[in-house]
Amino acid sequence: MTCVLGMVVKREREIREFVKTPFYRVISGISIQDKTIEGEWKSVEGSKYFNSPLLYKENGFLKEESALQLIEELKAGRDFPIQGILESIEKKKETKNPPLLYNLAELQNDCSRFFKCSPDETLRIVQELYEKKMTTYPRTDARVLSSAVAKEITKNLSGLKRIPQIADAVDSILTEGKYKSLAKSRYVNDKQITDHYAIIPTGQGLNNMAGLTPTAAKVYELIVRRFLSVFYPPAIYQKVSLVTKVGEERFFSNMKVLAEEGYLSIWKPPVSKKKEDAEGKEGEEETKFDMAFLESLKGLKKGQELSISNLEIKTGETTPPKRYNSGSIILAMENAGQLIEDEELRAQIKGSGIGTSATRAEILKKLCRPIPKKRTLLSETIYL
Repeated sequence: MTCVLGMVVKREREIREFVKTPFYRVISGISIQDKTIEGEWKSVEGSKYFNSPLLYKENGFLKEESALQLIEELKAGRDFPIQGILESIEKKKETKNPPLLYNLAELQNDCSRFFKCSPDETLRIVQELYEKKMTTYPRTDARVLSSAVAKEITKNLSGLKRIPQIADAVDSILTEGKYKSLAKSRYVNDKQITDHYAIIPTGQGLNNMAGLTPTAAKVYELIVRRFLSVFYPPAIYQKVSLVTKVGEERFFSNMKVLAEEGYLSIWKPPVSKKKEDAEGKEGEEETKFDMAFLESLKGLKKGQELSISNLEIKTGETTPPKRYNSGSIILAMENAGQLIEDEELRAQIKGSGIGTSATRAEILKKLCRPIPKKRTLLSETIYL
């Protein structure tokens, strides 16, 4: 409890002592065919502002006046729209594998994100599912299966065919033999298992589904879909990166679309709120463009002229670390060894954390429990 409270106090101090830093990015609108894509200016080698003290990182300025000056320099002596030169175009595929299976900490974190469940409530739900023989033992730190379980995995799959929403997917896995390569995949590793393997559905106890609460049913579905996803191929994204040069300055554009769903066709967790790009990091546009547009970019050639239809300043500011929530604190406890600064000590307790999968929820529960004068050490949102 003292260690966890110390982690929260340290984070709270970081938040309260944090001083926001505003920054100003220069963004261009680059016309390609009938669409306009965004280009972000960066101070790379060759730029007038390379390693300049005026910069906030490489993609922004500390003062708006500096950003305005750059825009004026880019416009000077040029007709509008400005003509830039396509300096480089890079196309590549990105492969994203299905995530590892659930252990208790990962499940508690996802249930906190998606369903606002406390770690204690998630543990209670998954314990209930275990007692109803619907899932395997919940108090586990492993995210993989044993080779013995992998050999018998068709029993788990066969039982799941009775669930209408996923029956077709399960049938495809069985009839096409997608389960046969499981034993040689990264999802099976006897060395990473201590007492228990990952949380997966057993394929049994489905007569109890009607009696589950709505939240318990959602948690069970989350476990089932994570389990089925490991039998699917990776998701494949098509990425295109452009560098447009104006004088000695360069604008970087990055686009990304989903080319092949792969495991994402079965792994469909509730949509979480998109994180804002608060620090002006290089973004990737995934929603504005489709595969047809990306395919049409194949006609672009190095050295080709591109029209820049507008230049604007986007203002941002640095943000403090986020307070722990009930899910993220569980993961922080599981990986607490990584927080130790001393390399020797960190190596000695590699893989260790605060508490165990069986006790972490109770530690948090005690910290949030009222003490005399109706105060608590931690609030439900994990801050002092």
